[in-house]
Amino acid sequence: MAGKVVIHIEHLRKAYGATVAVEDISFEVYEGEIFGMVGPNGAGKTTATECLEGLRAADRGTIKVLGLDPQREAYALRPRLGVQLQESALHDRLKVWEALDLFASFYARALEPKRLLEQLGLTEKRNAAFAKLSGGQKQRLFIALALINDPELVFLDELTTGLDPHARHAIWDLVRGIREKGKTVFLTTHFMEEAERLCDRVAIVDHGRLVALDSPENLIRKHGGDRRLVFRCDGRIALEHLRQLPGVSRVAQENSDYTVQSSDDDLVFQVTSLLHAQGCRLRDLRTEQATLEDVFLNLTGRKMRE
Repeated sequence: MAGKVVIHIEHLRKAYGATVAVEDISFEVYEGEIFGMVGPNGAGKTTATECLEGLRAADRGTIKVLGLDPQREAYALRPRLGVQLQESALHDRLKVWEALDLFASFYARALEPKRLLEQLGLTEKRNAAFAKLSGGQKQRLFIALALINDPELVFLDELTTGLDPHARHAIWDLVRGIREKGKTVFLTTHFMEEAERLCDRVAIVDHGRLVALDSPENLIRKHGGDRRLVFRCDGRIALEHLRQLPGVSRVAQENSDYTVQSSDDDLVFQVTSLLHAQGCRLRDLRTEQATLEDVFLNLTGRKMRE
């Protein structure tokens, strides 16, 4: 999706004393994409993002955001950015419309608050106090505050942490809507499913370093590992027989569930033929596709840390 570069980051390093939060990270973000920086908590995502936003000064490296230096040209840059921080709060008694009016007053040019309320499904909560909003409604409000200045580039940091699945999916739809309006979205998350569903490209970071960068589809294809087949059958089948099938790398049994992992494109045919030959009647069968979780596991040798 190469096009106009809106973020250029090269050899970024940031340390806090002896603790290195970000080490030699380089990448570019292009106009109109949803770009995800993903990894476990403590991987350095928020530190890197705050350097891009101009909230922290990098120890070393080159950063250009919309062609500007976030530190030296912050005054010119900030009106062009929308920022939703990882941890945000408003006064409990502040009403939704008051928050939008307050934030709109910070900018020379701002969107109509009423329009934003409608777009983000908050019209009915216009007069509600911040403390009375649900978790999902608060996140919608923070998105509205990040969009009030009609920014070119929007930063969303751990946007759906703590939300239930329904609220999370609703927020995902809002993020897609931001991109459809021509904005560029820079998203940080430790939810691999979120990155897989939303992002055009993903930078996987761990312990402050860039591990991989590509589209979710390409990352899964390159690093997702073998396909998995999970099935149940009447009777028992020897695991050794499954291990002897072409391309099989792993076989496991948990209670009545069998899992076979293989690189062979004919895995389903191979397994069903074996079951038929062994006189085992298939009761349930499903294939499981590799995910970004599998990519992280294969690249780092461990599962995601919460």
